[in-house]
Amino acid sequence: SSLILKEPFCIARDAAEQHSSFNMSEEDALVAAAPKKRTFRKFSFRGTDLDQLLDMTNDELVLMFRARIRRKFKRGLQDKYTRLVKKLRAAKKAATGGEKPEAVRTHLRNMVIVPEMIGSVVGVYNGKVFNTVEIKPEMIGTYLGEYSITYRPVSHGRGGQAGGKFVPLS
Repeated sequence: SSLILKEPFCIARDAAEQHSSFNMSEEDALVAAAPKKRTFRKFSFRGTDLDQLLDMTNDELVLMFRARIRRKFKRGLQDKYTRLVKKLRAAKKAATGGEKPEAVRTHLRNMVIVPEMIGSVVGVYNGKVFNTVEIKPEMIGTYLGEYSITYRPVSHGRGGQAGGKFVPLS
């Protein structure tokens, strides 16, 4: 009885394959003719689009951040943070066309990245040099210092002499 069930299915599948192979050649021609469009994922910060974030007031925006940053904003921002945002605004305004703005150097590693800073280039000091950081939408709500590492990661067992070439002093 199992043979009886398989035979009609096989015949139907063969007919479908022949039909689909005919359609596939038509589809291949259509796909080759039309340019492939790439769809990008639209950025949202905690369910809010980037355009809406840029239109928000500081008070509305602060409510979306985590507790540590909410507390920082609630206690009041010092003048040095607002000065940095003004410099970034000026650098962005001075940039022409599609080129990146000039880097603004800062020691303020504890500056919270806000939507207004997106697209800016910041030189963040790590204790030795200023590491260039381009602000992207995914960085909203984090600190500048998170993108400028202060130490050189250790690569265990890589540099220097190989482990088996130990030479005693005596």
